[in-house]
Amino acid sequence: MRAYPCSCHLGLTKAQYLVYSIGHGPLKPQEKKVDSPRPYQEGLAGWNLVSIPKTQRNIVHDMGGSYSRRQWVLLASGSKGWENYRHQANVCHAYQVAQQNGIPDEQIIVMMYDDIANNEENPVCGNVISVPNGPNVYPGVPKDYTGEEVSAENFLAVLRGDSSAVKKTGLKKVIQSSQNDSIFIYLSDHGAHGIFGFPHSTLYAHDLIKTVNTMSWSGQFSKMVIYMESCHAGSMLDKLSDTNVYSVGSCGPNEYAYAWFWDKERNTYLADVFTTYWLHHTETAKLSLTSFEDQFSYLKENVSSAVRKYVGKTQMPSNYGYKGMLKLMLSEFLGQSPVSVSEVYTPQTLNLQVCDIVETTEVPLIVQENKIKNEQDAEKRQALQKQYDDLKKKRKTMDEVLRKIAERTNTSRALTEKREVTRTFELKVVAEHFRKNLFDWEKEPYVVTHSHLQVLVNLCECGLEVE
Repeated sequence: MRAYPCSCHLGLTKAQYLVYSIGHGPLKPQEKKVDSPRPYQEGLAGWNLVSIPKTQRNIVHDMGGSYSRRQWVLLASGSKGWENYRHQANVCHAYQVAQQNGIPDEQIIVMMYDDIANNEENPVCGNVISVPNGPNVYPGVPKDYTGEEVSAENFLAVLRGDSSAVKKTGLKKVIQSSQNDSIFIYLSDHGAHGIFGFPHSTLYAHDLIKTVNTMSWSGQFSKMVIYMESCHAGSMLDKLSDTNVYSVGSCGPNEYAYAWFWDKERNTYLADVFTTYWLHHTETAKLSLTSFEDQFSYLKENVSSAVRKYVGKTQMPSNYGYKGMLKLMLSEFLGQSPVSVSEVYTPQTLNLQVCDIVETTEVPLIVQENKIKNEQDAEKRQALQKQYDDLKKKRKTMDEVLRKIAERTNTSRALTEKREVTRTFELKVVAEHFRKNLFDWEKEPYVVTHSHLQVLVNLCECGLEVE
């Protein structure tokens, strides 16, 4: 058997091998499918080889630039839990903007777990704010998909208008668009390289791209815009169609997103930097006179400046897809501005202090640290401390797991490189194998960090072929 070349010198003998063996003995195909998570040690031993079939590329057809008759808006918060307050606050605020701009509820679909407005940790029951001392953005928000209905599978089914694939009881509201309609999508949650999180499922770039490209090819919309708030958002969007789809990520493929507005009373962050500036601009601009190019310039300048000023780091909003859509007005997707908005738009400064900005991966730890500090009951404080210590311990265990994977596959560089995702399908296969056999981040989302998933990306980008 001849060895196939690999830039990481894995010494693999068949191009079909993607998931690497890190157990003892010779490489061999995996013979038994493992359906349930196993301890780290067993999972390591089970990381054998799997075969990846050839996939056909989606053919994307330019459906032209016909004006939309209906404007569809899909808003999705992919998280749950009090520490992730800001994601649902982002979506609630976005809904209020779309609704006030005249988009009817029949054409707005909202997906959010809905566990923060009436959460026991909420000091003001039924109240959700997205800026300090801001208005309550929760009233009137549709409960189209809540709780366990908020999933990657349902999101894709809703997007492509496939009510039969939606898993929920009651009304299955989906986008019923035609070739003349526009679709605007906003997603907010944690993300990683080629990955966007949902409460108990994962949206992969491969599946998002496949769905959008298929919809474009089959004429299910005239034009589509996607805004995504998450770490590494660019890695979810940079392979999308460049015909009638335009997208904006809160940051580039290898960058983190940042949370904003620490609220001492609520003990959580209220919003994210990118979304705060996006919604502020959308609310204060005359949408019929403001293009996506205008908005992107505003976001690049203000988001990057705020993060650089406060934490000395880089968060640069990124845009992808068909750049010809930059000249389109925001009103073609988000309705008409209220009459109170001036016809002559002058860029307004967001009158909020640039402070309390933090990398989103640190939010769960910060929230837990403050719970420990403020808890008066000694027994409860001890329990909170144990949760905190367990999380940090598990993260260290993951460090060791990934180190062993790199060591046993002779790919030590995978621990330090920062490659971008180009093999979205391979990443999905490897990530799912890791999730099912080593650690399920859908059950404990804060243990597996971006740096851990970066190692999986690096392994996929070694130059292996698929058949």
